[in-house]
Amino acid sequence: MGKFFTILDLGVAALNKNIAVFGMISGVTLAFVNVVLRYAFDASITWAGELTNYLFMWGALFGAAYGFKKGIHITVTLLLAQLSPIFAKALLIFSTTISTVYLIFMAYFGYGLVMILVDLEEISVDLNIPMWIPSLVLPLAFGAAAFRAGEKIYEISITDADDVLKKAEDEIIHDMTAMSAGEEK
Repeated sequence: MGKFFTILDLGVAALNKNIAVFGMISGVTLAFVNVVLRYAFDASITWAGELTNYLFMWGALFGAAYGFKKGIHITVTLLLAQLSPIFAKALLIFSTTISTVYLIFMAYFGYGLVMILVDLEEISVDLNIPMWIPSLVLPLAFGAAAFRAGEKIYEISITDADDVLKKAEDEIIHDMTAMSAGEEK
């Protein structure tokens, strides 16, 4: 069973990271090309603005889901450092559980929105595609983020209480060092 979760973990990480990178790079490129066309040639791509918005939306939400795995979301450990290790660990598990439940609700309601858009058969103005397609980002990205937050709960629960805060701080320091060196963790 451990191998299955390892493969699933790698698949979700690759999906999150690749969609985030593709969305951001494509959105910036498309916006740049459209600006150059508009100001240099007095022409523009009519659907570029709408597609750029969707690309940024997909990139940002999948990037946020990827951030749960990397531990790059804001964490304030000042209060936790003042608590006993066992209570700090319990509080971390509780807060991460609240986040996971929220993300699951967002994925569920995002799915509901997609189903409503499918029923309404609404079409986007510029791209002329069904609106449920760009809206798929909501259940997919929030579902991936919920999976990542669930992984974090498991990770915290198997870590010794004395090491929970130290491990979180070490991850932050390692990630900052790796980013400044241009490496991947």
